[in-house]
Amino acid sequence: MEKEYAQSFLKTDSFRGAIALLHTVKVAHPLMVGYGGYTHCIADDGYMWLHQFPEGKNHVVTTMFDEKGAIVQWYIDICAKNHFEDEVPWMEDLYLDLVVLPSGRVIEKDVDELEEAFSMGKIDQRLYDLAWKEQKEILRLIKSGEFNLFELTTVHKDLLIKKLNEGSSR
Repeated sequence: MEKEYAQSFLKTDSFRGAIALLHTVKVAHPLMVGYGGYTHCIADDGYMWLHQFPEGKNHVVTTMFDEKGAIVQWYIDICAKNHFEDEVPWMEDLYLDLVVLPSGRVIEKDVDELEEAFSMGKIDQRLYDLAWKEQKEILRLIKSGEFNLFELTTVHKDLLIKKLNEGSSR
């Protein structure tokens, strides 16, 4: 795979945390996913994945853009914590995920993985409850139109594209 990558740490009124952009210039094969009978491509030549790691929150949002810059989906990982250490953003995943399509359809994912992790003792009651509480709050914010990371996706993507372009012109 041929790719480009840029990241930054932001401290603004609207967002504090890490952002990262993966631009897949060339891939061996497209990556297709299916949700309830609906199949679509989430990675192909020219696609971009924007990762937003909001400081102090228990989620990370990955926005997937097609080669024309249109949003394919938002993928929200529920996590115990997200980090920005040694200039590398990462998260402690809590298994539970949400997918939001541009149509507004919301798909709950990996409930079985969360339940299995809890029953096998991989996570304790506190983390199990945290995952469900965070998911419930995100769903509330999405429904009320207050989940601001969706609104910031294009701003953050454009900022990192500029950084990529500055890096390639040196």
